[in-house]
Amino acid sequence: MDKTLCEQFDTLRNYLPDDLSKAATSDINNLENIKYYCSNEESEEKECETEFDKIKAGCLWLFEQLFVKNGKNINIVQYIIIWLSYKLNQKTYNGINNLNDFYNKCIKDNRHYTNCKQGNQNCSTSLNSNTGYNNYKEIINGRKNLLSTNIKNMSKIYDAFKPLCNMYTEIVGSNIISDKSIQNAKKFVEKYNELNKDSGNTEDDAYCQVLSTLLNDYNNLKEYCDSNNIDCSNITFLTSTKTEGNGVQSSEESSGPSSEVTSSSSSITSKLIPVLLILGAIPIFLGIAYKVNNKELKNYFHYIYANIKQIIRFLKFYISIHYLDFGKEFKNI
Repeated sequence: MDKTLCEQFDTLRNYLPDDLSKAATSDINNLENIKYYCSNEESEEKECETEFDKIKAGCLWLFEQLFVKNGKNINIVQYIIIWLSYKLNQKTYNGINNLNDFYNKCIKDNRHYTNCKQGNQNCSTSLNSNTGYNNYKEIINGRKNLLSTNIKNMSKIYDAFKPLCNMYTEIVGSNIISDKSIQNAKKFVEKYNELNKDSGNTEDDAYCQVLSTLLNDYNNLKEYCDSNNIDCSNITFLTSTKTEGNGVQSSEESSGPSSEVTSSSSSITSKLIPVLLILGAIPIFLGIAYKVNNKELKNYFHYIYANIKQIIRFLKFYISIHYLDFGKEFKNI
């Protein structure tokens, strides 16, 4: 993620607002080249008329801006999918129940996806030079796992993506941390933590991978701040603590010890203390028994020693049972 990428989404929002109740500040048909993307193999209309027309055209426009004009890394296609899911989830569109439906209806045989055109000009050479692919469809086909994502789930990630993008345009654009940036950081952390809890209850691997990408993008801002001498101390960054089986990274605030480590240490300590106390008492009793001459006391200590031997046998048995579990916890410190 970077400032240029986020600015393209900002531009598109002026013509196709996130909020359906808000009017666009400009006619989307006036946005450079976008009117060409409203047509397809079935229609030669040159303007976007319906909301669905605008979404289809907006998606293609993002591909053009990000991959042809700005030569972005092809992995950012997932950001386009986040935006697309958000827009498709706002209303019900005939025949579109998931992202695969959108692919089959609007991408699979659409000449704008199968042949790279920038306006009326062929852009395959530029696209291939930037990405190694000859058309947009090839880029999508290389990441078709994203299309299996539940639209509703993926659309939720947009609420974390948007404030994060705002931070990139604000911080990278001015090299200062404003109150607005701090508020966007709080929004991102709150939304990410909410989504991260949800991700543990879903088997949607693509959803989890995209969420992990956003976490990395967020933490990359700290590196930017450090390398540009920007004071980001008012922003709470997150620390990845582990990667779950589904690919999502669990996280916590960068300050303070990990609760997992703390609980692990407490568990080990609770096991070590009684063992050490008993083992420490053994030589004391043996030493006293050795030096005492009184027969009655010697018999008493022999009795104690016999009991201690039983305790030692029990400890050996106890440790042999719990050794593997004990060792695992010790390694996790």
